[in-house]
Amino acid sequence: MTAFDPKRTLEELNGGRMKNLCCALGFAAALFAGGVCGDDLKLSQVVPSDLVWATNAAGFEVAKVVGDPGKPGMYVNRVKFPANLRIQPHFHPDERVVVVLQGTVYFAYGEQFDEAKLRPLGPGSAWTEPARQPHYVWAKGGEAVIQVTGIGPSGTTQISK
Repeated sequence: MTAFDPKRTLEELNGGRMKNLCCALGFAAALFAGGVCGDDLKLSQVVPSDLVWATNAAGFEVAKVVGDPGKPGMYVNRVKFPANLRIQPHFHPDERVVVVLQGTVYFAYGEQFDEAKLRPLGPGSAWTEPARQPHYVWAKGGEAVIQVTGIGPSGTTQISK
């Protein structure tokens, strides 16, 4: 055990735990605000056979798991990319966390589609999409399924070439 040193900061003494606690509290506050401003989260149990998939104009399928991305509040969507689908640079107004469930998604941040910047992310991998952060994806070589969690309302804005 180390002797007390009054010159050490609180963060040093906590090993960075204070910063982690503040981040966790901030995330909890964001979730709470989403619940207060939108519909309350309802009890729900969803199995894959319950999902209703719809193809959109961009060429991929989307299934709502929980909530509605078009309305205020938390939502969870599954997105199924067909093999070799390239999604050009775009951004969303809300913050999102994305998890790869199946296949490999090649992902990068930026306003220009640059294959050299793409990183392969397989099942269990995750990335964040801060609000208005341009990014792009490619389901290079095979079908891929991701799960997107965010706090709506959401939308998509394409980056002009």
